[in-house]
Amino acid sequence: MRADAGFYADHFLSFLEERALPYIVVARLTSYLKSRLYQVTQWHAIDRIYCVTEFNFKLWNWKTERRFVVVREEVQPNKAAVGRKLLDLPGYVFRVFVTNRRDPALEIWRDYNGRATVECRIDELKNELAADHFCLRSFFATESAFLAVLFGFNLLGEFQRALDPARKTYKQPATLRFEVLTCGAILGRSGHHLVLHMSKNWGGYSSRKPFFKSLLHWPPPTSPKFDPAIKNAA
Repeated sequence: MRADAGFYADHFLSFLEERALPYIVVARLTSYLKSRLYQVTQWHAIDRIYCVTEFNFKLWNWKTERRFVVVREEVQPNKAAVGRKLLDLPGYVFRVFVTNRRDPALEIWRDYNGRATVECRIDELKNELAADHFCLRSFFATESAFLAVLFGFNLLGEFQRALDPARKTYKQPATLRFEVLTCGAILGRSGHHLVLHMSKNWGGYSSRKPFFKSLLHWPPPTSPKFDPAIKNAA
């Protein structure tokens, strides 16, 4: 489990440890933890900018000692640094993680950074599928509505996987809606026939013809027990 500083609490970490669940949680730089950081003298240099270290430490209100991983980044004049500054250590910012994993400190940091893609998916759910724009009277009704949004999001993911199994590109829900699923059209006539005039900006019918053909010939789902007996015997 990877979590931000909002989950940095002894009772929550104990909950994970009781169930033997590995975790990496961002630590809040309280004054007590800062005092321990000031005592660090040994750092492992990753490159010219980044260094890592680790130590075991027990906060005053914690039940047990835990492992802390610290990433120190040198502040660059042309790059916004991610982390917190310590007044007594100018020129650097720090990111501190608490974990029960035994991997090297550098791997802990790299693994947590993989959480960034999750933040993008959360942003898409909120801003493109309106996952945070409803609140029903019943808790379970709200949960059901939210799960319906998640289900739709997963369907869009499977749709992309079907179109591009190699997943060379990723399109956000809003992009799929405007490029694939939504098309401006006008219902008109050609002689005695109704005709649907579709927007050229959508790519035209010729590029979507295989897609429509698949939809029109999609077999209706039926239970095997309704198939002819001879077919079932075969």
